[in-house]
Amino acid sequence: MATSGARRPAGGATRQAGAAPVPGRAALTGAQALALRMTALLLRPHPTARPRDVAGVVEWFGAMQAQDAASGLWSLGLRLPGWTQADVQEALERREALRTWPMRGTVHLVPSRDARWMLDVTGVRALAAAGPRRAFLGLSLEEADRAADVLGEALAGGARLTRAQCQAALDAAGIDTAGQRGYHLLWYAAQKGVTCIAPHVGGEQTFALLDEWVPDPRRPDRDEALGILALRYFRSHGPTTRQDFAGWTGLTAADAKRGIAAAGDALTTVTVDGAEAVAEEALLDAPRAPVDDVHALPGFDEYLLGFKDRSLMVAPEHKQAIIPGGNGVFQSTVVRDGRVAGTWKRTLGRTKVKVAVRPLVDLDAATRARVNAALGAYAAFVGLPPVVEWPGPA
Repeated sequence: MATSGARRPAGGATRQAGAAPVPGRAALTGAQALALRMTALLLRPHPTARPRDVAGVVEWFGAMQAQDAASGLWSLGLRLPGWTQADVQEALERREALRTWPMRGTVHLVPSRDARWMLDVTGVRALAAAGPRRAFLGLSLEEADRAADVLGEALAGGARLTRAQCQAALDAAGIDTAGQRGYHLLWYAAQKGVTCIAPHVGGEQTFALLDEWVPDPRRPDRDEALGILALRYFRSHGPTTRQDFAGWTGLTAADAKRGIAAAGDALTTVTVDGAEAVAEEALLDAPRAPVDDVHALPGFDEYLLGFKDRSLMVAPEHKQAIIPGGNGVFQSTVVRDGRVAGTWKRTLGRTKVKVAVRPLVDLDAATRARVNAALGAYAAFVGLPPVVEWPGPA
């Protein structure tokens, strides 16, 4: 497993994950940790890495939340300055990454060649827990397996079908897809590694056979796979905790610890305001000064979705505005100095993109201008001039 940027501690001894922090180097304040985290998330220049294409960005993260396709596209675009939405879509057509349900039963973008082993390592727990949902929907395990076989036959030979076409194939085979049954059966087939989500055609989600879409998958053994997951997570999200890693992957606490140990010297233990955390060793060379930048992030970006504990980024009183009703639907965020300062909603028209901003803290005229510039980058990404609406004067 590659461990770019890894270094051994002084004296050359191999440090095991979970060892005591390195004195004088790894004691961080919350503000310093947030500055480093913004760098890890590729929202600031990184000291050792800057992925230059979709494949590089997705591999850097290991997986990127993408249950909302449009949010997933912008998560990639904002980390690839100058790229347009069409550029990102073309890269996905080249199979630089794909969407599937690798962990927590949630859609992510993953490196195409890593999809199968990720399903094997992290997806099995979601499958094992799916029984009650099947029972609620009136489905048996035998029906779910037969549905996967039907989809496999329908997609064989390079076919690519929309969600509606997949469900029609299931209905034609006598498998009822009414209500949420159809969605569950599509999820099950992908979770089993039969299918994957191919790029949209127009506004339609499409599906393909995973084995045909990715004929040469990587096949690490389990310990190596856990180490890859740990390295990619902490290098792209750290400094953060082992608990955040377990929550992100859906792994058990034991497997999370095992993965950190397997990553070896590429990771190091630090403290953040006295609490233990883990970070990529190379990240500690990045500046730790307060973050002085403004971003317009999509609602389902790893900036928030990559953590269970979001206290470094979000004030408690703003949680309701970001996740209204606590229903798992995240609003797009305005981020200033590493912390959420507002939300935004966009309406795409034929000739413009209208954006309504809702500040959550006081933003002066200069900061509003920087927010407008960040939203202008999003508008350029989708290829439409922006019209930004604010609730009132600064």
